[in-house]
Amino acid sequence: MTVVFVALFFALISPACASPSPCAELAASFDTASTPTFLASYPDTAIRELKDAAFLYDNAVAAVALAGCNDTAHARRIGDAILLAQEHDRFWRDGRLRNAYLAGSLDTPVKLSGWWDNMQNRWLEDGYQVASDNGNMAWAMLALLALHRATHDARYRDGAARLGEWSLQWQRHNGPGGFAGGTFDQEPLPRQNTWRSTEHNTDLAAAYAALARATGDKRWRVPAKAAARFVHAMWKPSCRCYAVGTGLDGVTPNALLALDAQVWPVLAGLHGAPPAGTILATVDMKLTQSGGYAYSEALQGLWTEGTAQVALLAALSGDTARAAALARTLNTMRAPEGGYYASNAPALPTGFMLDTDPTKPRQYFHIRALAPLAWAALVEQRFNPFR
Repeated sequence: MTVVFVALFFALISPACASPSPCAELAASFDTASTPTFLASYPDTAIRELKDAAFLYDNAVAAVALAGCNDTAHARRIGDAILLAQEHDRFWRDGRLRNAYLAGSLDTPVKLSGWWDNMQNRWLEDGYQVASDNGNMAWAMLALLALHRATHDARYRDGAARLGEWSLQWQRHNGPGGFAGGTFDQEPLPRQNTWRSTEHNTDLAAAYAALARATGDKRWRVPAKAAARFVHAMWKPSCRCYAVGTGLDGVTPNALLALDAQVWPVLAGLHGAPPAGTILATVDMKLTQSGGYAYSEALQGLWTEGTAQVALLAALSGDTARAAALARTLNTMRAPEGGYYASNAPALPTGFMLDTDPTKPRQYFHIRALAPLAWAALVEQRFNPFR
């Protein structure tokens, strides 16, 4: 039955016009060298803040997806880039990573993303990209641990453990507990993100649990349970949904309903998470857009990456009809030059404002993006990145 389903899903996600599979497209994103590499998150964009930026989360998901595609060679190129960035940061020596790097083959010191501003006649860097979000650190841990499982190379396990040690400082014990957001802006004194995120705590719960299994060290189960308790505290029975996290005080829930905050706790198998059918019914009611799903209650368009996340949840929970329908929707988001558009809307709102400029909304655009390609590959392989 599994073989039949995978064959059907592959046929739906790779139509007769001979589009390559998402796994093949991920592999084709690399050059022919064998050097550590970060892939560009938005390979075609002219937006200066995004051009040549390789976001850590996007690359971590791509590495996990490549491991799921049994393409260990390309997955290792990203994993080795993560380790190189961890060892050769221009300032930090404490095991943390940055939220983004300059795309391409890595050299030392490892370069961060940015742009030249002619008006100011100087190099500028984005305050978010140079910082360290705990959710992104957790995804890097998941990627390194996936590589450790695939290769038995202890360097990946040890790199994940260094990230885990760094993130422990962000545990909080007041209110719903859990872990705060991490840092924002430049060294040497970036400010602390005091909010707490359902998505980030889900990531950390899965990463710490995976670290406990990889190392045999039971102490990692303690922060895993702390992060999972925070996620459980964000559950709102009245709407059968998770709050997106807290406000700046770290205690008051932020009631915004965001797609990944609903889907990921179920994919991660967190204790107390509702059945998949409950979450699928909630996102159907609240977030349906254009045959797929929006990023949040802000709606106004389809979020390709999130639609793939729901497709994976549907496939893994046995909802084959929904998974097939979402596969058809994902096909409509394929770009002629390969890959997937981030959204079908020119500018898809998330419901959040930019940390770098609180007067401007954080958005996804109708441009090719790495993350939806990576999630499409996870769907193709029915590979759960959390488990």
